[in-house]
Order: sequence, then C-alpha cells, then structure tokens
Amino acid sequence: MICFLSRSSAEGGSDQYCFEFYESTYNLEVDRSVHILSPLELKPSSITAFYTLLNGSKYQPIVDSMLAYRARYQLNDWLYYQLIRRISQQISPKAENYTRYTLYKWFFLSKSGYDARLAIAGDKIIFYVYNDEDIADIPFFMVDNKKYMCLNIHDYPKADLHKNPPLPVRINLPDATRSFSYKITRLPDFKPENYKVKKIEFRYKQKTFHFAVKLNPEIEKIFANYPSVDFESYFNIPLSKGTYGSLIPMLKQNVDGMSQKKGVDYLMRFTRYAFLYEDDEENFGKEKRLSAEETLFAKYSDCDDRAALFFYLVKEIYNLPMIAVLYPTHITMAVRFDKAIGKPIIYEGKAYSICEPTPQEENLQIGQISRKLKNLPYKIVYQYEPPSF
Repeated sequence: MICFLSRSSAEGGSDQYCFEFYESTYNLEVDRSVHILSPLELKPSSITAFYTLLNGSKYQPIVDSMLAYRARYQLNDWLYYQLIRRISQQISPKAENYTRYTLYKWFFLSKSGYDARLAIAGDKIIFYVYNDEDIADIPFFMVDNKKYMCLNIHDYPKADLHKNPPLPVRINLPDATRSFSYKITRLPDFKPENYKVKKIEFRYKQKTFHFAVKLNPEIEKIFANYPSVDFESYFNIPLSKGTYGSLIPMLKQNVDGMSQKKGVDYLMRFTRYAFLYEDDEENFGKEKRLSAEETLFAKYSDCDDRAALFFYLVKEIYNLPMIAVLYPTHITMAVRFDKAIGKPIIYEGKAYSICEPTPQEENLQIGQISRKLKNLPYKIVYQYEPPSF
C-alpha cells in the first residue's frame, strides 16, 4: 500500500506519504523545502552544494520520525537502513535519478548519527559507512584508520573499486560518528495476512512428517543485498514470529519423547533431507549465505545454509553447545552431548560429535564424517556455549 497527498500553505506546503513497512503503516510528512534538485554534474562541489541546500531545509521532522520508529520497533541497523531506503524512494525514486536517491540515503543515515561517507568513481557515486565487523564479500576502504563498507556496491555489480579508487567527498558532519552494524537480532512482526504457506515433508524412521511453514516474501527483500557476515552474526539471525510459530512447536512435538540424541538426529535429518540441494554458484552465481528463515524459503540451499538452519533448530529446541567446522570446501556442525558419539572433534578440551546437516554420498550417522573430508584440514569458525553450561 502506497498513498500520497499534497498540502499547500503560504510557506510552500508539504507532501504526505504513507506506505506499509513490515508490521505497520508508516506515515510521513515531507516539507517541500526538502525536495532539492539533483546535481547537474557528479563532482565534489556539486554534492557539497546539494548537502548545503538540504541541510538548510526542514528535514528534521523526517529524521525524528525515523528515529522514533526505530526505537518503537527495535530495528537493528540493517532494518533501519531499509526504512531509510523506503523513505528516500518516496522522496526521490531510484529509477528517476540514482544520484539524488543515493544522496538522500546518505543524508538521512548521517543525520541519524552514523558515520556515512560519499565518494566519486568516474560516473559512479559511492556510498559507504563505518563498520568494524568481519564482512566478507563487499569492498571496504580505510579512512583515518577506520574501515568503511560500501553500501551500494550491488548497484555497480561489475565495478572494481580497488582498481579505480573513488575520490572522497569531504563534508564535515561532527555528529555523525556512530558505527553501522550488520547484526540482526530481531526480525519484524510481519502482518499475519502477508504470510504464505510452504508445505515441507521428509521421511524419518519409515514415517513421513508434514509441515505447513508460514513464510513472508519480505524476508527475500530484507536479505536481497545483505552481505556475508561473520558466522556468529549469521547463525544467530532469528526466525520471524510467524515462521517460528508455524515450525518450532511442531518440531518440538515431533521430538517429544525421544532421547536427546535421537531428537538431534531427527533435526539433522530434517535439515539434510527436507530441502533440495544446489551449490550457490549454480543457484545465485556467487557465494551467498542464507539465514535459517531464508533456507526455509529457498527452493535450493547448500552446506552453509543448512548449517545455519541446523544450528538454529538445535539451539531453540535443545540449547546444546555447538561448533561450526569449516573444511576447504564444506562446513558442517558438531554438537557436545553428555557423552561423545563416534570419533569426536576435540576443541578447547571438550568433545563434539559431528552432525552432518547436508546430504552426502554416505548415510552419515551422528559422529560420522564423510570419507572425502576425513583427512582434510579444518578450523573452528564459531563456538556456541549456552549460558547454562
């Protein structure tokens, strides 16, 4: 839903917008002084002139509205940035003028307190933000001994910003010092009517189990340009409320009465066999890590996607200690039980049993590793230790 209304006044009037944003309708009033013409040329002086005009406009109510919404709905930075994108799109549609759209995003993010910067690379406007996390697949720049991640590299998929270093645009914003985080610890409470049902089934011990999992198409939009974050951040992205309620209670019911080992085995085989496998290069044309909910949503998934889903399920249902075990071309999980199963992996003096959540040539039991991996080096890239342990 998108609606638009103009209001005139002696002072120039305002425009009102409303649009659905996850669990609610966002209402926005934009004073017409905020509408600034795009620079005719992409050069530092033109961008500085655009900033000066916008900074002198009645923009503050927009920023106040965004910050209040962020606080009310407890938006993590990445979701707050999605709100900024939507508002910038209302004021200056991306398809009409990409430079102007990007300038509004940068301006609102900066005025929200984040250390965001601009640069020019030929005919490209580069938008980046201070971030001190381990992000794998987007370019970054070091400025004043701080790392800045490029927020709009997806709009220039063939650009090599390291071969053609962008020219920084120097604009002094003393209050814009906050670092941006890609961690997502909460997903929105989407409107129930916007969920779709995906039917999932798999066989375990000669019995077929059926699931009707509720999934929201907004998940794909949220994560469309989400980068490859570190394993701790990636594994701990939660399920949305609707998806959680349609899956986790059913899984808990299905493992009720099983021993802990059999229950984990059930979750391992659910993750292994309830979904179609395809390598990311074939599926997306590049490496892309899917969160637990994205894996449920996707038609195909690979080993790191299933590792994330298995981790989430075991954490929610049994809350056991786990490690993520990375081989040169594969990642798997290992769980610490009261008593190790099979040949365990010893990490920091404790024994973890391999639980392979991805289909292999062999029918692997808990504690077994594929023959092709047995003699390969590995490293532990994430350790989860529940607070109670």
